[in-house]
Amino acid sequence: MRNLISILLLGFLCQIFLFEPSALRANTFSLKAISVEGNKRLSDGAILNYSQLNTSDTFSSEDLDAAYSRLIETNLFSSVKFKNSNGNLLIAVEEYPTVNLISFEGNKKFTDEKLSSFLTAKPRFVFSPEVLEKDVLALRKAYKNSGRISARIQSKIIKLSDNRVNVIFEVFEGDIVEIEKINFSGNRTFSDRRLRRVLGSKQAGLLRKIILRDSLIEERISLDKRLLTDFYQSRGFANFRINDVNIELSQERDGFFITYNITEGPAFTIGKITFSTNIKDFDVSDFEEKTQLKPGKIYSPSVIQSTISKLEAALQRKGFEFVRVKPTVASNMKDLTLDVDLKFERGERIFIERIDISGNTATLDRVLRGQFLTVEGDPFNPREIKAAADRIRALGLFANSSVDVVPGSGSSDVIIDVRVKEKPTGSLTFGAGYSSAAGLGGIVEYGEKNFLGRGQSLSFSLKTGKDDQLYQFSFFEPMFLRNDLGLGVNLSLKDTQQQNAAYDTEDVQFQPYVVYPLGELSNVKLDYSLSQTDLSNPVNVGSIITDEVAEGKTTSSSIGYVFSFDTRTYTTEPGNGFLFKLGQKFTGLGGDKTALKTDITAIAQRFILKEDVKLTAAFEAGLMTFTTGNSRVTDRYFLSSRRMRGFEPGGIGPRECAAKTCGSSNNDALGGEHFAVARFEAEFPLGLPEEYGFSGGVFYDIGNLWSLSKINSNVLYEDGAWRHAIGASLFWKTPIGPLRFNFSDVLQKEIYDRDESFDLTISTRF
Repeated sequence: MRNLISILLLGFLCQIFLFEPSALRANTFSLKAISVEGNKRLSDGAILNYSQLNTSDTFSSEDLDAAYSRLIETNLFSSVKFKNSNGNLLIAVEEYPTVNLISFEGNKKFTDEKLSSFLTAKPRFVFSPEVLEKDVLALRKAYKNSGRISARIQSKIIKLSDNRVNVIFEVFEGDIVEIEKINFSGNRTFSDRRLRRVLGSKQAGLLRKIILRDSLIEERISLDKRLLTDFYQSRGFANFRINDVNIELSQERDGFFITYNITEGPAFTIGKITFSTNIKDFDVSDFEEKTQLKPGKIYSPSVIQSTISKLEAALQRKGFEFVRVKPTVASNMKDLTLDVDLKFERGERIFIERIDISGNTATLDRVLRGQFLTVEGDPFNPREIKAAADRIRALGLFANSSVDVVPGSGSSDVIIDVRVKEKPTGSLTFGAGYSSAAGLGGIVEYGEKNFLGRGQSLSFSLKTGKDDQLYQFSFFEPMFLRNDLGLGVNLSLKDTQQQNAAYDTEDVQFQPYVVYPLGELSNVKLDYSLSQTDLSNPVNVGSIITDEVAEGKTTSSSIGYVFSFDTRTYTTEPGNGFLFKLGQKFTGLGGDKTALKTDITAIAQRFILKEDVKLTAAFEAGLMTFTTGNSRVTDRYFLSSRRMRGFEPGGIGPRECAAKTCGSSNNDALGGEHFAVARFEAEFPLGLPEEYGFSGGVFYDIGNLWSLSKINSNVLYEDGAWRHAIGASLFWKTPIGPLRFNFSDVLQKEIYDRDESFDLTISTRF
């Protein structure tokens, strides 16, 4: 019994003199002195500062509990204890060690440097078990995002002298688990094949060990859901929804099966369009012509939002800064139309107090601010803020970004909070290309999309082929003087050695330009060009080429423009729509020639048969008119297989040769000052498993190349003649680039044309 009393008494005394703060239950107390022990790295003053304790105050047990929590929350101490002896408080601490080094074992997929970038812990930082646990999870996530879901990460701590540790991560990477199949349930209008083309994620194909998009990444699933929704809604399926996404792992744990369960709903067209307002003395008719909505057109939320943006911009220009347009959509299931009412109503008088930007370490603030059409002090427009958020994401400079609206200092003020996480924007690209005409070529390119953090694009490239070399430099400033005005410059040097010709060429060009958007679907490019060309080393050529070689180096100076209008819808690839481009260049601002050059391109594209078959019709034409001097072979048009299939580069058009010996002696392709080409093509599935990446096509091309400002009696086909070719194509979408095999049959040609029955092209960058 006496021993039991002694043990209880000893325990009571220990609780008084050696305790965690929560054990102290006196109401209030004062301390004579506070001291610290056990610290080796941190000073006494630093620890007292963290605790926020001093002898001048009276404390309660709750105050000590708070001090204890403050010390623990620093993540600097593995243990904190308080000892009280006659009003003298001793803070006994045990410091976490510092990290001496971090190493990895067993990693092959990622380098040590790459794995270190995922860690919070760093050498010479304080070691923390919590940080270590987060770092292990971060490494597991990195491997999971690369498709290695079976990867295991274990940490090992080796204690060293002087309160230091080595941290070792033992890595078992495992194999890549790919997306074996992507299926859809509930789709009636579009095939699985068509819907799979919309998604960013892809099924594993023939070269599955090279491609990375066939790995399951959870973040990409969210993007795919948005792409799929945008695809359906842009085609009138206003009630489309994704019910769920089912992801299953095969029994062998070597492949994922993803199934999208969707409800398409009916496709709607736009019905009645009305305008209304609750604002006194406000005439809505002044704004009715601003709408892009037309009855009978396919319903699309993007068209409605674009119309509202135009209306609200017009309202601001007329001084109605706080008038908003609210759409109301009513469905008519009988005729499958959607009636749209655009209501003009007065909104709250809310202003933007400021725009806060964080997370951008390399990118300058002005790059992000430039995406906003509003500034501090302007009226708050939620729709414009959302559009600015979309523009920030479209920059391609950030791994993720968010734009939130938070209350400001006043009831009528808001703060725009912009948070970004940057990603690498530089790239070093090596590539290769092959065509049956030009042979094998190589590509080396360096690019930076965020030069000096200014959002500017900079690139250097070297392209080499069997008979040519091309050196290029380009720079582009997207926000020159104003947000929507771009400024760029191109420099290039091209050398050819007997490339499809019996002479060498050299072309040096300097081209500054500006780009200005005229609307959502159109823009105009204005440029100035200064170029110098030279012909040399002729071998068995005719008199025209001989005379042009004798001219030596020639200089030309020109100004021009290119107008573009593109209605094609975009998800991961161009969809239905029309592209039109018109460019003109006037040469004669100094130099040796005066001429006008006009180029026209028109492309119409449409998907049919549940959008499994793509129909394309393209027309291209060019016209050169010289008022001073004559054209040179380096100025004139040539029809490559990109423009006219079934013929070699330089295979059609004017040529110089003696009629009896053409083909055995000089047979110079001279090019032409006029050309016109029309191409018609259908691409369709072949019925093979989609993961193989094969599709087929048929085409019909008709074209002509003619006209020279200087001719002689040995020039053939200067007046022009239409050539016709038909053929079949085999497309192979591979992870290393798209391959295209063209098999052509020329229906109509001239005697000395050079036709080509087979053409192969491939291009890849890695």
